[in-house]
Amino acid sequence: MNTIFRKTLLGVAGLAFTGGVFAGPIAAHAETPVAAAKPVAVVQADKPAVDMGKLVPHGVQGAQSKIDLNDEQTANVKAIIAATKKAGMPERAAVISIATSLQESKLENLGHLGDANDHDSLGLFQQRPSSGWGTPEQITDPEYSTTAFLKGLKQVDGWQDMPLTKAAQTVQVSAYPDAYAQWEQQAADLVAQHWNS
Repeated sequence: MNTIFRKTLLGVAGLAFTGGVFAGPIAAHAETPVAAAKPVAVVQADKPAVDMGKLVPHGVQGAQSKIDLNDEQTANVKAIIAATKKAGMPERAAVISIATSLQESKLENLGHLGDANDHDSLGLFQQRPSSGWGTPEQITDPEYSTTAFLKGLKQVDGWQDMPLTKAAQTVQVSAYPDAYAQWEQQAADLVAQHWNS
């Protein structure tokens, strides 16, 4: 009986020792905090890098939404980026513009929606002719509507240093001022993907 007891005790001690030796470094490693990932430059083959830190300088705010884009929506992303470049504005302005359009129209160039229309809101940014954004024909033109949005953004003091949702809201004056924030990551990803294409 002493032999059995002794073998059992040594066996348990051996398992504890073996478990401690093998589990120790692994467990210690698992408890080491992982540093938060910092934005890095996005590089596509044969294209200059886009600095994600410039696209999302404050980090994204709150839970993020994302939709799959069809060809028309992707073309509208490219039109917003082209208009931003033509206006001489930086990538961050394109991120704000695309996030705004994602919230307002899901990047669809909407015409009049009948009873579902919010007043006379039209186009990518749901701009209103009655509020002086332009004629229906103008604000349903992606280049014109983006240029009009960017003109408004330029008039916002310090827009470059504001959280996205505050900059967008200052231009748009939406009933849902915090809704723009949810699109910041997708907008930044789209700008990173298409800015140099």
